[in-house]
Amino acid sequence: GLKYSRGSRASDGGSAPTRGPGARARPGLGPSLWKIAAARGMLSPTQPEDAMNGRCTCGAIRFHLTDTPLIIHCCHCTWCQRETGSAFALNAMIETRCVALDAGRPHDVTLPSASGKGQIVARCPTCEVALWSHYAGGGRAFAFVRIGTLDRAAELTPDVFIYTDTAPPWITFPEGARVFPEYYRRSTTWRPEALARREAELARQARQHEQQQQQQQEAPERWTTL
Repeated sequence: GLKYSRGSRASDGGSAPTRGPGARARPGLGPSLWKIAAARGMLSPTQPEDAMNGRCTCGAIRFHLTDTPLIIHCCHCTWCQRETGSAFALNAMIETRCVALDAGRPHDVTLPSASGKGQIVARCPTCEVALWSHYAGGGRAFAFVRIGTLDRAAELTPDVFIYTDTAPPWITFPEGARVFPEYYRRSTTWRPEALARREAELARQARQHEQQQQQQQEAPERWTTL
């Protein structure tokens, strides 16, 4: 799990200081580790091998992920601290179409955000637990899934620690962790396969938008013909 204590922090977006003797950083759950997760029983036997199960507190909403996260953020910004009531938020960014609902349907709550553009939070309508968010930058094409809603959340570790300038003063970061005082440059931080998936999803969304616009333009013509 995430257990780390405070030391000096990295300020250049590179390696962080150690958290004591024997400290080691663990990578996020990449494609090769996903199969290991299945072998360890992390994944439901009723779901595909590349799925990871999650739920709200009351169990009315159940879902699974059909692919690995693009990246896992541990965010220490004051907005995340306020919204979670904790020192940070742990989110796995993934294509929204890779979040498959197995039971129930969340409802959307719009909250303000630091950018001023707001965020949409998908919550269980019964227990109101936040399951994932959509931010203005990626829109509904991408979801930031709350790691704590996954059944085996302890098996996942952050790829990056962000907005650490506002982290509480008692926190240190694992040795070798990628620590950023604010945000980071995606092109030099994400795995190549994650960058490719993001571009493919944006292209898919653009094609879908074009098709919808074309259908809307053709609809009046059909009515006129009739």
